Amino acid sequence: MDVGEVLRRADEVLVAVVEVAGALIIFVGAVLAAARFVVDGLRHRSAAVFTPIRLLLGRFLTLGLEFQLAADILRTAVSPTFDQIGQLAAIATIRTALNYFLAREQREEQHRVREEAPTP
Repeated sequence: MDVGEVLRRADEVLVAVVEVAGALIIFVGAVLAAARFVVDGLRHRSAAVFTPIRLLLGRFLTLGLEFQLAADILRTAVSPTFDQIGQLAAIATIRTALNYFLAREQREEQHRVREEAPTP
């Protein structure tokens, strides 16, 4: 086995590990948000309860998407083809846009929560 083949196999393993990590992060966030929804959201049934739940899920989604993007970058790290580079550019653009809008929405929601919080 030559050095190039070893690098490709190592890259495949690294990509799989990072992709699984990203998927697990998103899954854990979804489970935590669902649990909080069941415990808090169904008990109180007010719109103010849902904002922290959405912020929690949004943080996990943002982090998970970053891991997925990292896996895509790793995938093209060893001998990328022009097709792979084009796919990476498209995926990176989409995921970066998703992260941007998620982060913006989180900032707006956090600002709204701070404004609505009672002052001591």
